[in-house]
Amino acid sequence: MNYLKNIYIKNNFFLTTLFLLFTGVLLGQSVRKTKVFILAGQSNMDGRGNADLLSKEELIALKFAQERIQFYYKGTINDGNDPILVNGPLDVTDPWPFVKKKFRLNKCFGPELFFGIALSKAYPKEKFLFVKRSQGDTSLYGAWNPNWSIEKARLKNEEDKPKLFEDFISTTDAQLAKLPPGSFEIVGMLWVQGESDNGPLPSSTYGQNISVLIQKVRDYYRVPKMPFLMLGVGNNKVITCMSNTSKKSLNVSLIRKSNNPNAYNYTPIYTHNWNGKPVGHYNYTGMKKIGNMFFDTYQKYYTNFIN
Repeated sequence: MNYLKNIYIKNNFFLTTLFLLFTGVLLGQSVRKTKVFILAGQSNMDGRGNADLLSKEELIALKFAQERIQFYYKGTINDGNDPILVNGPLDVTDPWPFVKKKFRLNKCFGPELFFGIALSKAYPKEKFLFVKRSQGDTSLYGAWNPNWSIEKARLKNEEDKPKLFEDFISTTDAQLAKLPPGSFEIVGMLWVQGESDNGPLPSSTYGQNISVLIQKVRDYYRVPKMPFLMLGVGNNKVITCMSNTSKKSLNVSLIRKSNNPNAYNYTPIYTHNWNGKPVGHYNYTGMKKIGNMFFDTYQKYYTNFIN
């Protein structure tokens, strides 16, 4: 009888252990949340990287990323007041016809593409959502200002442009509302903007304005330590303001770029003209580098937000 009793106890112990292990796996799977990145800025956040130049290996890597990253993108509005809209797996963009002509491309991409490719390789078991709102030729002082006023907008000739901070929040809210409550967490924000904040007042107040924007996003989404990564674009005053903000603020990083072809952070731009003027903007190589630098910075300082 003792022999049979021991077998019974061992079998029960074995089955109980299996049940607990199985339950633990299911619970572990159920608490894995979608990691959300929000992206904002002007035309270089839209992105003008030439997607026609993506290699076979990069397209394979993109396909891998597409299984893990959903992408919602509301981009620059054209003359007909229609924004670029993308809603689906992470992908390149089919831009407006004038963009194709101006930059001599068929498809283009922004910082999210190579940021997402690197992210999916580093965290293959995670699911991500990228929400991007960008609008070309817009300033933080005017259209993007969280404390928008008609006077500020007029100073930058942006009184007829959208109140972009409000639109960015509403765009993000609409996408988050599609996810079950408690199933996601915001783990970072990427910012590419600054070129349009020229002039004494917009430049000198950039640090104050970007600090307010960061705080308002963190407060609104109740993520007080949300990583905020910004690319150093704009005039020297703007970049100095960015640098000072990153030094005195928690979890704020400035990503510096270089015009030196031999530098690690070299981000080349297009060199041809359009209507007699340089088109500017980062080309395939430059935009790829920007996406990878965003990832490198995030991976160096903020990986604990995902792990």
